[in-house]
Amino acid sequence: MPIRTHRGRAAVYRRLWGWPLRSPKHLAAAAVVLAGVATLIGFLLPEPPPRQDLAEPATTSEPPAHSAVVPTRTPAPPTISVPAEPPPQTAPDPAGLAVVEEWGKAWVDHPVGVDQQQWLAKLRPVTTDEFLTEMASVDPANAGNVITGAATAISATEGAMVVRLPTDIGVLQVTVVRTEAGWRVAQYDKEG
Repeated sequence: MPIRTHRGRAAVYRRLWGWPLRSPKHLAAAAVVLAGVATLIGFLLPEPPPRQDLAEPATTSEPPAHSAVVPTRTPAPPTISVPAEPPPQTAPDPAGLAVVEEWGKAWVDHPVGVDQQQWLAKLRPVTTDEFLTEMASVDPANAGNVITGAATAISATEGAMVVRLPTDIGVLQVTVVRTEAGWRVAQYDKEG
């Protein structure tokens, strides 16, 4: 049966496609119907079978036309396991306290005119290499002049101690660690 309108077939198509744009209700209804049809088609279509060429490697008697370079796997970076509990506290090691006192004497020994390299050379035997690089930024004139008391341990574990060292410019908290070469100063901070 032919379409009998005074505007022809284009008017009928325009009316069908224009229906969703007449109002927001029409647009929402069209979106719901379209989503329902898409879902229904998804349920009715069978799932595709798994590809067989991926599961089994192809075996051919011919050598490959080109060879690919397989990249070597780089090793993973090292990981650090952090213990769930801090290490147990132990009695302070007298050798570690002696190293702090020796470091303190070298730290306050900076007569007028001594340059930084001479001062660091005095600290080198009792300081870790890593901490010496940090100490290179310290001006000896800012260091204390006198140790005013004995070194006392704040906390001690098997491999490290935090020691209080009183000086004329304030109390220092010196961290010493046990290395292969014995106890060495690894850090200091001013209290307060």
